[in-house]
Amino acid sequence: MEEEKMADFRTFDPCNLLAPVPAVMVSCRAPEADAKPNIVTVAWVGTVNSEPPMMSISVRGNRFSHDLIAGSGEFVVNLVDEAHCKALDFCGVRSGRDVDKWQECHLTPMPALNMDYAPAIAECPAYLACKVVQQLELGSHTMFVGKIVGVQVRDDLFAADGSLHLEKAGLVTYTHGTYQKAADVLGFFGYSVARSEVLKRRMDALTK
Repeated sequence: MEEEKMADFRTFDPCNLLAPVPAVMVSCRAPEADAKPNIVTVAWVGTVNSEPPMMSISVRGNRFSHDLIAGSGEFVVNLVDEAHCKALDFCGVRSGRDVDKWQECHLTPMPALNMDYAPAIAECPAYLACKVVQQLELGSHTMFVGKIVGVQVRDDLFAADGSLHLEKAGLVTYTHGTYQKAADVLGFFGYSVARSEVLKRRMDALTK
């Protein structure tokens, strides 16, 4: 039997081709009393530890928000839904040195749990408030590793039994220069080995 022809591949120079990745708005503020908060769009963001809960963001050194985060030791990662995709893009292509992104995008700063300086974005469905525990100068970007010290999620993303359904938020992801909505539910953690009755019950709940 003739072997099935394998797909052809093209070779790239080493590059960051990981996709899709979350696209988030990171809010921050300098520690000075009269400082104004800013927002920067970040797609290089990820979970790095469970206990204690920690995550990282990578920010170019020439970005206005870089020094705000380095100076305050705080940042808030705001998850973005489809309704705020345009604001997400705007906050990545305009600098807080030149414009007030809150005003331009009709966004509202609100106090974030356990933060001294950085606010959260009221219009976003969820946020993770972080205290910087490590700052790594890697080359083009600085990686800020933050301990997650506060999390809030919008009420309508919880079911009657209290279970969280972030998949219903219509969160935005980023793939090679384009934004997409993370929407289709394909399974759940452990579904490949779940008993048939559990699989049906869980999938029915997830796809309502």
